[in-house]
Amino acid sequence: MTVLSSKSIMDRLFHENPQKRLVITPIISHEDQIAHGSIDLRLGTEFIITKRTKYHLLDPMQENIESQIEQYQDKIYIGYKRKLVLQPRQFILGSTLEYIKLPNDLLGYVIGRSSWGRVGLIIATATMIGPGFSGSLTLELVNLGEANLALYPGTRIAQLVLHTMDDEDRGYISKPEAKYIGAVGPEFSKIHTDKEWKLLK
Repeated sequence: MTVLSSKSIMDRLFHENPQKRLVITPIISHEDQIAHGSIDLRLGTEFIITKRTKYHLLDPMQENIESQIEQYQDKIYIGYKRKLVLQPRQFILGSTLEYIKLPNDLLGYVIGRSSWGRVGLIIATATMIGPGFSGSLTLELVNLGEANLALYPGTRIAQLVLHTMDDEDRGYISKPEAKYIGAVGPEFSKIHTDKEWKLLK
């Protein structure tokens, strides 16, 4: 498994074969966003925030867990030039501004940008992006610092590192457990749809 260089990333973005082409859109500045073997991703405009006092327990074994999750969290929109203030120890879901589609021979990892990490912002996302994935990436954002952090849609928030696979995978989209395929913003958890809950019951 090899990490794609900046040149290889650019080659994949403009690859003549659609089956090998990497799609990341919009890229506002190739020069600013693609460097050192990674792609900087920007913060989108939709967020899911948690209502801290709504529930003291979320239990995926309960029959009404889906409605509880939706009542436990709110989806909000923050426009450009506006800010979302993330308080210490607050957890929210965001997403990338970019829509991403990986070919079946690439997989990716999302990591937080060091500049944000140094002020306490942790991007505790589900870091691996499977071959064939398409959609905006959900970002799980936590402020572990002591000061409030102002987050602005459109700013660079994370990095995407891409790897080639030694063999093509059948693709994310063909897997029945692919819960979040095609999302264009953060989505509520679908943990209750995991197969093991039926087995446990």
